[in-house]
Amino acid sequence: MTIAEPFKELWTQAGFTEETAIQKAVSAPLRTDQNIVGLAPTGSGKTLAFGLPILEKLVPDDGLQALIMAPSQELAIQTRDALQPYAKAVGLTIMGVTGGANVARQKEQLKKHPEIIVATAGRLLELINNHRVSLARLLTIVIDEADELLREPGLSQVREIAEKAPAEVQLAFFSATSSPILRELPKWFGQEVETIDVRAIDKTRGPVNHYFMQGGREREVEWLGKLARMDNFSALVLFNKNSSLGRVAGILRHQKVRFATLESQDRSVSRKQSLALLRKDKIDLLLVTDLAGRGLDIPKLPAVINFEVPRNSTVYIHRAGRTGRMGNPGTVITMGDDHDLRDLRRIASDYDVKRVYLVDDKLTTDKPEHEDLPERPAKHEAKNPVAATRYQPKQAEAATDKPARKPHHKNRARNRKSKGKPHNNK
Repeated sequence: MTIAEPFKELWTQAGFTEETAIQKAVSAPLRTDQNIVGLAPTGSGKTLAFGLPILEKLVPDDGLQALIMAPSQELAIQTRDALQPYAKAVGLTIMGVTGGANVARQKEQLKKHPEIIVATAGRLLELINNHRVSLARLLTIVIDEADELLREPGLSQVREIAEKAPAEVQLAFFSATSSPILRELPKWFGQEVETIDVRAIDKTRGPVNHYFMQGGREREVEWLGKLARMDNFSALVLFNKNSSLGRVAGILRHQKVRFATLESQDRSVSRKQSLALLRKDKIDLLLVTDLAGRGLDIPKLPAVINFEVPRNSTVYIHRAGRTGRMGNPGTVITMGDDHDLRDLRRIASDYDVKRVYLVDDKLTTDKPEHEDLPERPAKHEAKNPVAATRYQPKQAEAATDKPARKPHHKNRARNRKSKGKPHNNK
């Protein structure tokens, strides 16, 4: 076992009995100050995988020695909370520094000189530039959810922070998915990095069903309400845009569905309250955007619902990773029309996506005898009778007894204006 002696009791009390593949694989490289990229599925224990080996190396009362960066406030605070008891066990102080918190209070807390800071990049850089955080004794920088964080402006911010650190600082990048930026790290950070990928051998994922519910947007909101009222059902509902989330929230509020919202700009207190409501079964649906949903750890979450098809396969993987964690079963439901189904099968080609139906307030893969789907116009059928005449063959007009229609008054005016003028055939 690679878990150090001071942490074993806490680790066992948390219910862990065996290390995950990523925890085993990165322990020695992190202890020996190697630069790495760690790739492992969501929910596979990455926080403890990088946290515990790093905590072992730190010296109490010796200033800031480890920096962990996350793409969202929620993930930063979640990481801090997960590592706090382990840090306390070896006499270390860990602090969260995020953009949503009171900066004056953060400056006051920094006077205690924590050995570990978990931060969002923007707020941390602000405090560094204001000489509130010193990187002089920094040993390790961890970039969590690196495929997300290393997008602009995050890439520039993380590079600037790394440049202000000692030249020999250790760099560790962790993600559930690979991306071009993770293959170009020497170019951006000037250091060679070893990739440790355990995704093929990781066994932490439980059985997860991937479903598609076909319908129009209004029908999908109705289905959300019905799903929320099913026994033992709760879900994260993920949206591509804040505007879509807001519209759906307004409708669900009138339906008296038990739900809360979680957006990236929410204050840290309200975010924490929303998550607590879901974990304590006080709500059935938590509506989130992608950035707000990144890295959320909700034990035994029954389902994830994609109200809109994710933009790409990477987003789908991260969304799906919120359920089926640590061996628990899970369900991923994506909603949309037949065009969305084609897009889903393209971006989720590694998964067996099945059609699912909501019958008598229960999910079933058996197609109902009379499937109730929104009617679509025929190929050349317009939505109103007037527009429908555009699609009739020209011969049909000639066959009628009605006289030909007079030219529109704008056309008559244009004809009078051009009368007698030569045509330009160029």
